[in-house]
Amino acid sequence: MASSSATDAPAQPYVSTMPSESFNWQITLSEKVIAITGANRGIGLGIAEVCLSNAAKTVFSLDITKPGEEFKALADRFPGRLEYIQTNVTDEESVEKSINAIVEKAGRIDGLVANAGMTKHQPALQFQRPELEKLFELNVFGAYFCANIVARKFIELGIKGSIVMTSSMTSYRPNRAAPSAPYGATKAAVRNLCHTLAME
Repeated sequence: MASSSATDAPAQPYVSTMPSESFNWQITLSEKVIAITGANRGIGLGIAEVCLSNAAKTVFSLDITKPGEEFKALADRFPGRLEYIQTNVTDEESVEKSINAIVEKAGRIDGLVANAGMTKHQPALQFQRPELEKLFELNVFGAYFCANIVARKFIELGIKGSIVMTSSMTSYRPNRAAPSAPYGATKAAVRNLCHTLAME
């Protein structure tokens, strides 16, 4: 009797994920209106660039500071599609006012990236309570307030929208090169918050 083995099984077809005529690697955000917190620079501005490059109709940066040259350069590349609304994400009233302003101007909102955050790297024994409170207020409460307010707006408008949150590798494991126990704790909270909100 002939024996069979795993090597006798027919080879599985190789599937390439590289761009080709039969596979479009790009997402499309055509006609979508996106709000990104903390998008005046850094990761947030990079996310804005990706959204705009993938046909988003308008991207609104909700940030507490005024935009700099990098923001202006991106706005020049995508005329009329990148805007700024000064927003304090730790203040629910400020967030709600900004989201209402987006809907009033654009007629809708399809997505939120809760990206605004801060870090402070130092040994845990050196942290003072006000420093911890500042980290949690911005990184956790800010993300929570924004997600809740935008989710309510999705429901009000009958829009099946999307919410993305920026976490960190430190939500899973410590960063030996730049330790920050409180920062890691805030990002672990954000990761679980995002998972639980998605379930709800």
